Amino acid sequence: MNIKQTIFIVLLLVSLNIKAQNHRERIKALKVSFLTERLDLTEKEAQKFWPVYNDFEKNSSKIKYIKIKNIRREIKETFDTMSDERARELIEKYNEAENSLHQLWVEFSNKLTDIIPPKKIIWLKIAEEDFKRKMIDEFKKRRKE
Repeated sequence: MNIKQTIFIVLLLVSLNIKAQNHRERIKALKVSFLTERLDLTEKEAQKFWPVYNDFEKNSSKIKYIKIKNIRREIKETFDTMSDERARELIEKYNEAENSLHQLWVEFSNKLTDIIPPKKIIWLKIAEEDFKRKMIDEFKKRRKE
């Protein structure tokens, strides 16, 4: 491979990474806007809410996109040859990850009780699900076009 091909490949990979990163940032900005509007946060609430929420999002993403993703990948790659013993181990790992997510939510919602009213905590859960549903619908719509 000559230098021009190498440079082209590097530039292509960098541009794809930047595009994906911009896409994630855009979705995150849309989510922040959507949740802020839905929760009708006061300025004081927002100042305290967003750092706690961002920390929760970061920690839950680690569980979802590292632990659970790795478990699912192993299941897909080894399903046909997987022993029952390994399947049991993966079920336990999956359950542990789901329990970690649940515990994280419990801790998060407990922290929020000092920041926003309980009704807004419930509304947050509903708004997050609504946002996810809107994103999926938008993805399906764009895929058809």
